[in-house]
Amino acid sequence: MRTTIEKEFELEQPIAKVWEYLSDPTKIVECVPGASLTEKIDERNYKGQVTTSFGPVKASYNGEINISELDQTNHKMVLVGKGVDSKGKGSADMTMNGSLVDKDGATVVKFIMDISISGMLAQFGARLIKDVSEQLLGQFVNNFKDKLSGKEVDNTMSGSSMMGSVLKSTIGGLFGGDKK
Repeated sequence: MRTTIEKEFELEQPIAKVWEYLSDPTKIVECVPGASLTEKIDERNYKGQVTTSFGPVKASYNGEINISELDQTNHKMVLVGKGVDSKGKGSADMTMNGSLVDKDGATVVKFIMDISISGMLAQFGARLIKDVSEQLLGQFVNNFKDKLSGKEVDNTMSGSSMMGSVLKSTIGGLFGGDKK
């Protein structure tokens, strides 16, 4: 199962500060719901774990993230992640292209994520994966804003948001909604 997610959001922070955090996995990981780094291999390669929930199904992925492109001058990056379900029942691959743009002292963050999931989670379909991913991205954005403002960040996944996405997707499918 494959899906693409595009996201754009604005931060009331200078581009240099946003880049400092986004380009450093050790600084940004605590903003990602359910994620942790377990090992720094080198400056561009890391090992970690992501735990996520899709309704009643919880999945943990052990994987690696590679910073394949990091263009500080143009504020662009490409991250490639690969993970295997800790129960050996699936895998997930992700390529994210991100860029930052200065907007009158604020920063616009844009990214496109291509996600491929196999195994048990893939049976939920692209619509549910996309809905839940949108919830996780929303939580990430809020966490990142808090972190840049010096506030405490909680990267625990919001279970009620995930259940809302599951219900929305299921009910939408029953009544002829988008069946991607």
